[in-house]
Amino acid sequence: LANNKKKKMRNTIILMSLIWFVITLPLPWLITGDVGQDQLVIILPIIGLISIPFVALGIAWTLKPELTT
Repeated sequence: LANNKKKKMRNTIILMSLIWFVITLPLPWLITGDVGQDQLVIILPIIGLISIPFVALGIAWTLKPELTT
């Protein structure tokens, strides 16, 4: 029973992380509509690095909801 709960929690965390990256990575294209290939090499790693703390916070708050209060 506890193993099933851990699997469900793991799947939830993976899903939330994927949703975050899918939403944040195309933002420059949605705002400007035109991003060159040379800019792509610079923008994607920056967005990825900026996203890491937010994903970490989501994981921490999922595992220990009492940290939000």
